[in-house]
Amino acid sequence: MKAVLFDMDGVLADSEEFIAEAAKEMFQRTYGLTVELSDFVPFVGAGEDRYLGGVAAQYGVTPNLPRDKATTYAIYGELIQGRLKALPGAVSFVRASRAAGLKTALATSADKPKMLSTLAAIGLSEADFDATVNGLDVARKKPFPDIFLEAARRVGIAPQDCLVIEDATNGVKAALAAGCQCLALLTTFTEAELRAAGATDLIPDLSYAGPRLKGLG
Repeated sequence: MKAVLFDMDGVLADSEEFIAEAAKEMFQRTYGLTVELSDFVPFVGAGEDRYLGGVAAQYGVTPNLPRDKATTYAIYGELIQGRLKALPGAVSFVRASRAAGLKTALATSADKPKMLSTLAAIGLSEADFDATVNGLDVARKKPFPDIFLEAARRVGIAPQDCLVIEDATNGVKAALAAGCQCLALLTTFTEAELRAAGATDLIPDLSYAGPRLKGLG
């Protein structure tokens, strides 16, 4: 492996509960709907268009996605203040990967506003990666491979020489479809769900990933 491509939500930060809370509040404020947090689970990792649009469809609502996303991001930014933390080992592994001579990229289906606010909350920035790709940079979101193919292109490494770190079933499918290796984290989905998506290498979180750096590069 010559590069590590990081998903963000559920890999670097435990942000899933906050974006779900924000989206739930957006539906209440905008449409007067009381949706369930569990409604969002099938759309985790697929980008905010699908995340909000999928739930809207379940409730028979035609969303205004630019407006609804802006509202959701504003609520999210308020919710994470002083509450959002980096997942164990995440920040140190990002920096250790680069220090080991590997190319690094952030490849998140989240739009750029959410990406930036999440990174800032956990003490990282775009400068900590050789490249970043967000949901606004690709037309097709996970489980399509586009975001990882673009991340590999931006760091100048062939997909087969990239290790993707993912937590979501959609992300695992995208990584494998791109021809990348994939390390799955048990931070969001169960082992059975991740294995059903194709994952074969699983660890609890990035605090367990340090020894793998010896086999990379």
